[in-house]
Amino acid sequence: MIRITDLSKSYNGRAILKSVSLEQQEGEIISLIGPSGSGKTTLLRCINALERADSGSVQIDKVVVDLSHANRKAISSLRAQTAMVFQSYNLFANLTALNNITEALIYSKHTSKTEARRIGLELLERVGLAEKANSYPKELSGGQQQRIGIARAVAVNPALLLMDEPTSSLDPELVGEVEKTIEDLAAHGQTMLVVTHEMALARRISDTIVFMENGSIVEQGSPEQIFGHPQHERTRDFLSRYNAGVGTPTPITAEPSAPFSATGE
Repeated sequence: MIRITDLSKSYNGRAILKSVSLEQQEGEIISLIGPSGSGKTTLLRCINALERADSGSVQIDKVVVDLSHANRKAISSLRAQTAMVFQSYNLFANLTALNNITEALIYSKHTSKTEARRIGLELLERVGLAEKANSYPKELSGGQQQRIGIARAVAVNPALLLMDEPTSSLDPELVGEVEKTIEDLAAHGQTMLVVTHEMALARRISDTIVFMENGSIVEQGSPEQIFGHPQHERTRDFLSRYNAGVGTPTPITAEPSAPFSATGE
C-alpha cells in the first residue's frame, strides 16, 4: 500500500502542489498526465524527498514519513523503498553501463560485488543491452542510456518505481525501445508511478490515470474512463487538444452530471 496524504509544496509563495492525496496498491501502475507546470514532476520529487514538501506524508508499506519534518534517517528509510528514473538519464559518466547498475547495490544495499554483478548482467540482458555492459554513457544512444537508467532503478528492487517523463528526452525513433522496457516492467507487476506526455503509453500500461492541473488532482479513473468518458471539462479539453495534435481522436463523451474523483480543489 502506498498512501500520499495532503502533500503541498510552494516555491517563492507560489503553490506548486495543493494538498495532493493519492493511494496506490502493490502492483498498480498509475500514470500522471496533465499540462506542463501542473506539479507532476514536483510530486515525484517530493515523494522521493529530492524536494522537501511544505506539508504532507508518504506511506510505503510500513514506512510512514512526515515529509515536512523528515530527518536523514527517515529520508533514507523512504528512499530505500523507492527508485527514480529521470528524464535526463542521470547516469555516471565515468562508470560503465554495468557499474552504473551495480553502484547502488554495492554501496547502498551492501550487496556483494559478485552478486551485484550477477544482478546487473541479468538486468542488462532483460533490457536488451547485454553487449553494452562495458560501454560508457557517451558511447550509448539516448534510448540505451535510459534503458540503463531503468535497469539501475529496478536493480534495488523498489516497492515503488517513480518515472519522470522517461521518454521526453529521446528522439522519436528511440521512444519505442524505452516504452517496450516499461511495458515489460508492467507485465512483471512492478508498482510504478509514471509522469508522461505519451498518452498511448499511459493508456496501454496503466491501471489508473490521474489528471493534474495547477497543483491539484482534477480527476482520476481507469484508462477507459479517462480517455473514453472523462467527467471533468478540463480533462476533456486536455485530451481533445492532445488527440487533435496526434491526429488520432479518441471518442470522448461528456457526462457532466456524473461524479469524479478529485483532491486539493
